[in-house]
Amino acid sequence: MPSSALRPLSLLCALALAGWSCAAPAAGNADAGQRTFKRCASCHQVGPSARGGFGPHLNALFGRQAGATPDFNYSAAMKASGIFWTESTLRAFLKSPDATVPGNKMRFWGLGDDGQIDDLLAYLRRFQP
Repeated sequence: MPSSALRPLSLLCALALAGWSCAAPAAGNADAGQRTFKRCASCHQVGPSARGGFGPHLNALFGRQAGATPDFNYSAAMKASGIFWTESTLRAFLKSPDATVPGNKMRFWGLGDDGQIDDLLAYLRRFQP
């Protein structure tokens, strides 16, 4: 395997040293995740023309610092969270946004179904560079 293929995993493992999980991405069905994303699409966009609107765009989400895209006005809580979006931090946030980042602006109760979260994360991985 070329060393460039190891860099994303190395980044995740480096994040693990800071307390984040370096587990391999969870399995999921991206097509089912696209259907789940319809619940998110009223606020978030993905794809080549995605931009921030009522919520930030979700392109290149994995490895990005929370509250860091310039095209969205994030809450002070999100900017100060110190979170980098990984499989584990996204999973926690999707399960319970308010418990993960108290005071964030996202008005979403969360997804309780781990399978739907796996699928949604698989779909969002399609929009990684």
